[in-house]
Parts: sequence; C-alpha cells; structure tokens
Amino acid sequence: MAPVSLEGVTVVQHPLIQHKLTIMRDKETSIASFRRLLREIAHLLCYEVTRDLELENIPIDTPMQAMEAPALKGKKLVFASILRAGNGLLEGMLDLVPAARVAHIGIYRDHETLEPVEYYFKAPSNLEDRLVIVVDPMLATANSATAAIDKLKERGANRIRFLCLLAAPEGVERFRNAHPDVPVFTAAIDSHLNEKGYIVPGLGDAGDRMYGTK
Repeated sequence: MAPVSLEGVTVVQHPLIQHKLTIMRDKETSIASFRRLLREIAHLLCYEVTRDLELENIPIDTPMQAMEAPALKGKKLVFASILRAGNGLLEGMLDLVPAARVAHIGIYRDHETLEPVEYYFKAPSNLEDRLVIVVDPMLATANSATAAIDKLKERGANRIRFLCLLAAPEGVERFRNAHPDVPVFTAAIDSHLNEKGYIVPGLGDAGDRMYGTK
C-alpha cells in the first residue's frame, strides 16, 4: 500500500507497519516485544523517509568487470534522537544506515505545564551540509519536537525531516505552523490529545513502555 500524503505530512500505511503498530498499542504487550516492534517499524519508516535521497554513480569492480554503480551522494545523514524515547527509533534507523551521524537532544515535557525543558544537546558538525532526520515516537503537543528543531536550526541545519510513530492532529497543526519547511512522516494520526497531553487512543508513554518505567 502506497504512503498517503497530506499537506506536509506522509502517513505510511504499509500493512506490516499497521499490524505491528496494533500489537504495540495493546497494553498487554511486553516491554521486550514493544522494543523489538518499535525497532522493526523504524526499519520500514526509514525506508520511506529516505526514499528520495540523491544518488551518484561511482566506479567499482565487481568479480566480473568494472562498472559505474549508484551510491548515496553528499555528506552522511544525521539522525537526531529526542531523548529518551527517540532512541527506540534511532536503533532501527541505524540498522539500515549504519554510517549515519547521530545527534542527541535531551528534552522532556513538564507534566504540569506540558512545556519542553532542555537538558542536553550534542550534534555533529556541518549540519548545514547534511540532511537531518529527527526521530521521536510521539508527536503529541509538538512542544518537544518544535523545540528540538529550533535548536537544530540554530546550529545551521536547513534540511530537516521529522519521523514519528504516532501523531495527534493538534501536534501536527502546531508543528506545521512552527516549522512549515519540515515534512512529517508518521505511521498514524490518532483522534486527539487528552487533558494530560497524551495521544488518544495512542499507546501510552512510549518511553515508559520501552524501558519499564513509570
């Protein structure tokens, strides 16, 4: 099944993604299974978010003869993980693109104000010359994602994509208003946010379900 494109948003409706996502939503799914499924879905989402990467032909020697063959063009990609839950997607992304550079952005959501609080930022150099793919399983209020991309742009990033597992309509709207130049890739857009800022029906707190915390 081909991806469905909205304005600036691609919902990847591949049957394998949707099947695995259903299992992840189930509150009875174990921590180990949740973590494994997130990594597997990351493989499939990574395929879509990198679909249009530019190629160039390079000379190689096969066992049979010399030839020109396609390879990725330009500087290495950067995967930027919004800690801590972003690491669940990051691991699967690195399975497919092991040479990618990695940025870590430490931002948590204050459960009283729902506002982002930054505590860590470490990124590769020359962000202005690289495609940066920001990963976080949930686009809920979009406060953390918006703040993370603000920081990346301050450091020179100008080609950015955002990849998540689930999104809320409120988060998509806020994110697109804040960063209309940053396309969003997600497996699903759910119904709404509840009064605590959680996606409904959602799957709960992705970080807690990955790491067995409360």
